[in-house]
Amino acid sequence: MKRIIAIYGSPRRAGNTAALLKEAVRGAREAGVQVDELLLRDLKMSPCLEIYGCLKTGRCVMQDDFQKVYDMLSDCSGLMLASPIFFYAVSAHTKILMDRCQSFWVKKYWIDKKGPDESTAKRPGLFIAVGATKGKKLFEGSLLSLRYFFDVVDIRLWKTLLYRGLDFEGDIFKHPEYLQEAYEAGGAMVEFIAKEESHG
Repeated sequence: MKRIIAIYGSPRRAGNTAALLKEAVRGAREAGVQVDELLLRDLKMSPCLEIYGCLKTGRCVMQDDFQKVYDMLSDCSGLMLASPIFFYAVSAHTKILMDRCQSFWVKKYWIDKKGPDESTAKRPGLFIAVGATKGKKLFEGSLLSLRYFFDVVDIRLWKTLLYRGLDFEGDIFKHPEYLQEAYEAGGAMVEFIAKEESHG
């Protein structure tokens, strides 16, 4: 069964990124796909301790909620990730998730010995980010980290929705066109997955 994971990386439950991701989730569900939602702030997930317990199997040995996330990332048909921008980077909750995926990196490049140009990622990834300022380079740092993160979990960066000038909770509702874009992206992701899977 096709399944998408939607990961909320904001420390706010009802913030602007959460509202956008909810619309993307709604669009995907209305297109007929199951979407599992993860709120990172609710998970008990330690930062990576760099103990390299993952060297044996490529799986992190730390027993916390990341074990569940690991399986979901491995099995999903697509990934939606939303994070506010803090100091020109993703939130701390999101960065912890990225760092724990070092175990995927170990498996891919050390255990399976794949080369850096051997990516066969077909599963689509949607990144939603919101920043308070209007800086020209506001999203550059987070996008660089995101591309490497998506690479190690075999996700291709399919689409980004990046919005500036949104700070306080509820600011997003002054821009219904942004919410509509997120909703349409959710439906479009389902279409993309169906086309990729039909091509084998």
